[in-house]
Order: sequence, then structure tokens, then C-alpha cells
Amino acid sequence: MSLNLDARQRAMLQEMGVTVWTRAETAAPQAPAAMQPVTVAVPATAPLPAAPAMAQPPAMPVAQPISAPAAKAHTAPAPAAPAAPAGLGAPGAAPALRLHAPQLLYPTVDPAQTPPGLGAGWLIVTEGIAAADPLGGDAGKLLDNILRAMQLHRHPRVFVAALERPAPGARTAEGAAAPADVAAALAEVVTTLQPALVLVLGHVAARAALGRTEPLGRLRAVPHTVAGRPAVVTYDPAFLLRSQDAKAATWADLCRALALVRKAEGSTANSG
Repeated sequence: MSLNLDARQRAMLQEMGVTVWTRAETAAPQAPAAMQPVTVAVPATAPLPAAPAMAQPPAMPVAQPISAPAAKAHTAPAPAAPAAPAGLGAPGAAPALRLHAPQLLYPTVDPAQTPPGLGAGWLIVTEGIAAADPLGGDAGKLLDNILRAMQLHRHPRVFVAALERPAPGARTAEGAAAPADVAAALAEVVTTLQPALVLVLGHVAARAALGRTEPLGRLRAVPHTVAGRPAVVTYDPAFLLRSQDAKAATWADLCRALALVRKAEGSTANSG
């Protein structure tokens, strides 16, 4: 097949990025023609012509044997999904929480050196710290700095109850409440310790302690109680490590918690 292209047509093909091979013109008609390439770059965005639609032939019916009846279609039942491990909830749901036994943060503090206005004790409920070393790691160190700023490092009855998300298939750690019993276990801890205030750090802890699902900003704005004791909700140390802008709001919440304790302590002293 040969193409007889004039100069204008070659220029158009070159602009389109098409390589055209042409036969060199020679004086002797019997001599083999040399192929001369016209080399151009093909643009990556050049549209390709659409292939013409092909008409589909009508489907031919398949003849069924007369002597044998058509077999009925049989659909095998889908295999049942494996049951989720106990305490982990439905597949795809967030793992349930476990509550570790509360522990003293500053057990060697002399009660005589405790500043006034801090109440009879504090209970801190939070997630994201190691239950074995609650003041270790970056989140634990920040928690320690927060409590020191509040002078709670000089209080002998500051407890922390660490919440933990268990790994899939993990067994309940010794001393930790089962997932379904977290709210009841926390209420029992508060009833036993009778803290002056329950400091709830983080949205996860607020859901576990209060049974509420509102955004943390809304939970921070209203007073709460846990097992009859006043509670204040604010951001947790792990979140503050990621969001430095929330530290000012957290400090405002902590000052409000101190004010509640001092007000309750003053009311008790006046009534006595």
C-alpha cells in the first residue's frame, strides 16, 4: 500500500505526531526504493479514534435434550462469618475498653505537706498511658507536668485508672475489668475512693465514664458526675502532644476543676 502525500499533508501529519515512511524517488524504476523516515514525537495526549461499534448478533437458543429434564440451579449457602472474640464487638467496630485497677501516682508524699484546697483525693481516668508506668513515655510525662502545675504531685491520694484498648484476640490482663464491665467497675472505684473530683481526660475516657457520645467540646462545657462525685472532662495528654493549641483550653478546664474542689472544701468547712 502506498501513500501519495503532498507537502501540506506531510506537514499536517507531522504536527499530529505521526511517523510517515515514504519511498525515495529514483531515476531507475527497477531499482529498490530506499525508505526514508519522517520522525516526529507522538503527543501523549493525542486522542485516539474510537473504534466503530459492532452490532452484536442475536443469541441463539440452546437446545435442551428431550430425554433428560433440565437440572435445577443449586446455590451453595454462603459460609457463616466467624464469631467475633468476646469483648471485641461486631466486625469492624472499635475494640472495647478495659479498665485497669487504680494506682497511686505519688505514694511517698507526706500528707502534712499537701497544700490546702486540693480536696480529699483525685481520680484521673484516661487512655493512652501505660498502666504499668502511667508517668512514663511522652504522654505520661506530660500528665506528670500537668499534675505538678496543679500542685497535685504533693497530694498523697491522686489515683489514675488507665483505660486500654485490647489487641484483637488478647486476653484480659490481670487486674483489668472485662470490657462489658468497664462502666460498672469505674463506678465501683469512685464509690470506694470517694475522690473530691474525677478528672476525665479524653473523648474515649468520657464515653466510658459518662456513657455519653457528644463531641468532646460539648462535654467539656457542662458539669458531670460519676457515681455521685463531680467530674470534669478535658483533653488527654496524647491529644495535647499532637495539638499544642488545645493546651490553653485544657488549662482552663483544670482551673475549673480546682475551683470546684475548693468550693466544695470551703462548703464542708463552713458546715462543720
